Amino acid sequence: MDIIKKYFPELDEVRLAQFDRLMELYAEWNAQINVISRKDIDALYEKHVLHSLAIAKFIQFKPGTRIMDIGTGGGFPGIPLAIFFPDTTVTMVDSIAKKIKVAEGVSDSLQLQNTDFAIGRVEQLREDFHFITARAVAPTEQLYRWTNGYINAEEEFNSKINGYIFLKGGDLREEYKALKQINKKLVIEEIPLKNYFEEEFFETKKLVYIF
Repeated sequence: MDIIKKYFPELDEVRLAQFDRLMELYAEWNAQINVISRKDIDALYEKHVLHSLAIAKFIQFKPGTRIMDIGTGGGFPGIPLAIFFPDTTVTMVDSIAKKIKVAEGVSDSLQLQNTDFAIGRVEQLREDFHFITARAVAPTEQLYRWTNGYINAEEEFNSKINGYIFLKGGDLREEYKALKQINKKLVIEEIPLKNYFEEEFFETKKLVYIF
């Protein structure tokens, strides 16, 4: 928990208390439904919560922003973003019902009022969003194919153009090449997470912004 305070000293007591409860809640759920590897649960705040909050270092979502988190698993980055930005709406989508059950259970325990959940394939949704997030779910071009058409291109009120914010790692050049073959007009920005966080875990991690 100290690592969250270290990088986000501006957090108020309400949000700090919610972040503080995450370890207890995920440990309880993980004992029933294994959504976080056993070796990673002890590093929950660094490898899952802080990793998710790299998005909060990149952009401060304004009230009314609608965010979709694809392949949320147990709620990452969706739950940390919903806590950090209580005036946004975060819709978490996963094809595996038991994973959504965990994310929804954590949200209910924290009494979050700005979350929504969908079980199934993202193509079945009938909504649009200002930003779409995902964390190591699928290749970039596949994520784009799944969600092409879900970005609201008309309501622009954030500091960044509406688009995709993915948390990924490794060499992504082939993924970018495949994405450009689908849509040459896309702009791709890659930000190394070591720009935000000094821990070794983030050395090879990246935030990819596409619009």
